[in-house]
Amino acid sequence: MQKFDVLIIGGGMVGLTLAIAIRKLTPLSVAIVDTLLPTDLADEPEVRVSAINSASQHLFANLDVWSLIDAQRTQPYQHMHVWDKAGYGQLNFDISELKNDIDSEQLGWIIENKVIRNALWQKAQLDDGITLFTEEVVTNVAMGDSEVFASFASHPPIMAKLLVGADGANSWVRQQMDMPLAFRDYDHHAVVATVQCQDHQNTAWQVFLPTGPLAFLPLYQQDLCSIVFSTSPQDAQRVVQLDAEAFAKELTAASDGKLGKIKLLSKRYTHPLTMRLAHDFIKQRVVLIGDAAHTIHPLAGQGVNLGLLDAAALAQVLAEQVSEQSEHSQSAWVNDKSLQAFSRWRRSEATDMIAAMEAIKQIFTPQNTASNIVRGIGLSLLDRFSPAKNQLMQQALGHKSNLPELAKQMR
Repeated sequence: MQKFDVLIIGGGMVGLTLAIAIRKLTPLSVAIVDTLLPTDLADEPEVRVSAINSASQHLFANLDVWSLIDAQRTQPYQHMHVWDKAGYGQLNFDISELKNDIDSEQLGWIIENKVIRNALWQKAQLDDGITLFTEEVVTNVAMGDSEVFASFASHPPIMAKLLVGADGANSWVRQQMDMPLAFRDYDHHAVVATVQCQDHQNTAWQVFLPTGPLAFLPLYQQDLCSIVFSTSPQDAQRVVQLDAEAFAKELTAASDGKLGKIKLLSKRYTHPLTMRLAHDFIKQRVVLIGDAAHTIHPLAGQGVNLGLLDAAALAQVLAEQVSEQSEHSQSAWVNDKSLQAFSRWRRSEATDMIAAMEAIKQIFTPQNTASNIVRGIGLSLLDRFSPAKNQLMQQALGHKSNLPELAKQMR
């Protein structure tokens, strides 16, 4: 039976980041189980993209992965333009407003998910301390006194001292371990697609419509954007059934023509949006991270960053325990007290983010003309109040006092 220190189920961006971070900070051996193998990038952009903030970029740089990502297709943006379709207010963010406070020249990067995962997979393959299991999924897990046993359909079982569920919103690990979950339907579906515009101007655009937010995220060519349109389930069904020309015209009108005439370039995909939050991120020798532990509304693009910081935080906690373990207790790094501290740390961060997304969503929920005017006045005042704007930008960049060390800029 093969033995490992850490078994990660889920080899997406968060699971791979955790594996590489553990190996960066410790001598622990890591196994990853994921049957979805990486594939080459196509000429056309991938529909699924992520907004990577400064903290996540620092994490990738500190793991020696950023150069692999940046060598492919990335799009930095220095500006954000947010406005209310009612026409009463807008917010403009520019990295130049923070130049005296931070070293970054970007507000963030829009990157195709496949670009990030391929780079992480490549890095993981080069590490002899990381073993990738890609032939079969795990069919059962069992808890021992000091180990976790993972079984496959035909492959011999493997054993680890710690199991990490990084297997997404519908986490098999979470279900197997019967870990309670709070959830709420946002009553929104996200419609995603790739579109052509006149010029995205290195800007992330977001307009709040009566049905929900519509984001235009800049891609690696000046005339390409990825859209995320969060709207009611009924409206989502309607817009995906429009012909390409009618859909494009609707996007052009919704964006007030600020990006020029829009043209649909890809298929449209839609999926329901649900808030999820595990009651606890740990149970016995099992830890949940990323979407397995929490999902939030995509209106601020912070979901993947939250998960990546989970990975960095868990690697840091494990490294601290490894450095403190005694010669007579080889598994002392799996410490319930430290794992509970990790769970409180990251659950608090997730709870704060969920609350922030809910507040923004409620602020922009249509009410009546009077409330729209007040909201617009508030946005306009905020746009002129530099201290508050700076604080919002710092939050968007991921700059917080309790960041994991790997997410901080190297000095």
